[in-house]
Amino acid sequence: MGILSCLLILHLLWAASVFCQYEDYDFEDEYGGEPDQHPYYFNHNTQAEVPHFPFPVECAKECLCPPAFPLSMYCDHRKLKIIPNIPNHVQQLYLQHNNIEAVPAGPFTNATFVREINLSYNNIKFHMIDHGVFAKLSNLLQLHLQHNELEEFPFPLPSSLERLLLGFNKISHLPGNALEGMPNMTMLDLCNNLLDDSAFKDKPFSNMKNLTQLNLCNNKLQTMPPDLPSSLQHLSLENNSISHIPENYFNRLPQIIALRMSHNNLQNIPHNTFHLPNLLELHLGHNKLKQVFYIPRSLQHLYIEDNEIENINVTLMCPTLDPLNIKQLTYIRVDRNKLTSPISTYAFFCFPLIRTIYYGEQNVTGSSPSQLRTPVFRRFLTPEEFQEAEDNHEILNQETEEDHEAEDSYFHSYYH
Repeated sequence: MGILSCLLILHLLWAASVFCQYEDYDFEDEYGGEPDQHPYYFNHNTQAEVPHFPFPVECAKECLCPPAFPLSMYCDHRKLKIIPNIPNHVQQLYLQHNNIEAVPAGPFTNATFVREINLSYNNIKFHMIDHGVFAKLSNLLQLHLQHNELEEFPFPLPSSLERLLLGFNKISHLPGNALEGMPNMTMLDLCNNLLDDSAFKDKPFSNMKNLTQLNLCNNKLQTMPPDLPSSLQHLSLENNSISHIPENYFNRLPQIIALRMSHNNLQNIPHNTFHLPNLLELHLGHNKLKQVFYIPRSLQHLYIEDNEIENINVTLMCPTLDPLNIKQLTYIRVDRNKLTSPISTYAFFCFPLIRTIYYGEQNVTGSSPSQLRTPVFRRFLTPEEFQEAEDNHEILNQETEEDHEAEDSYFHSYYH
């Protein structure tokens, strides 16, 4: 056997031994970070051109650079206190779940091509981030800084950035220029911070022309954030203290697909508030609503559980019938209201596609929680759909209140 053949076999055995260390490790779960409805994929057409490098590639001694992922460096869960030097070929850098407190410029000196940095679950403070360290990374697309100790928004940032995750920090204000020069930003997560209405006095989102998802859940908002960009499709405002939606608020947001406003203090919804052409999913559970409101033709899933509704007025939801443009509503959740009778059968003329109405238990005044005769109404289900609904109902009955709050606390595309 030739020398080259022997070397090849030894090399393959070495690669297999490294890979086997991680054969049960789910890289997609830990580093893809995007479960559920809206997974994120890099745009390969814009991928930075990496110079040729020999194999095996250079790697920081504290980290792992598997042959199967030659452009990635995995430094997570290693009790690191400082960021190691980053070789210039690295495009994905994973440093989550460490004890890092500072982000100095030195380790990033050669990180010319880095496109994703995950620094979540560390102890980073704003004043410990070297000024401009991220702004110099001209190919950076995605930055994870959730679950840290940031007191301020970490700017300046590179204009290339598309996704920024800042959830679970201590950010209380947004400087007016913090988000200027960010033409490519499509997703911004600021859930679980200390933002109140004063944080938006400078209208920080008004010039973000490509922003499609904004997460502001679990903050201290009392009013709707002003001047959101018309490009927005997903808006998360649950777990705040918002008590009112201005009547024409959503006129500037015609592309909204999903709106989450559960766990607020809403008492009344102006009739045409949600007259939106693309709205598919609307969460208004755990508020103080006393009556329903107009349902747009596009809406498919409506959640109004745990409110104070005594009667579902179908005429308010559907003032007119249009056989040529039937409404798309298929699912309503109305449990934990004050209903004493099921929804009128007139609803099936207005919403002919309704398949499930979840009544659950009702909080009828002066008595313990009670169930209507039919806790779950199902209609026109195939055997397969019926079994799926049964399975979903069993799961729902097993969930605790904490489970519901955890489920409602983010859009499906919020990441761990």
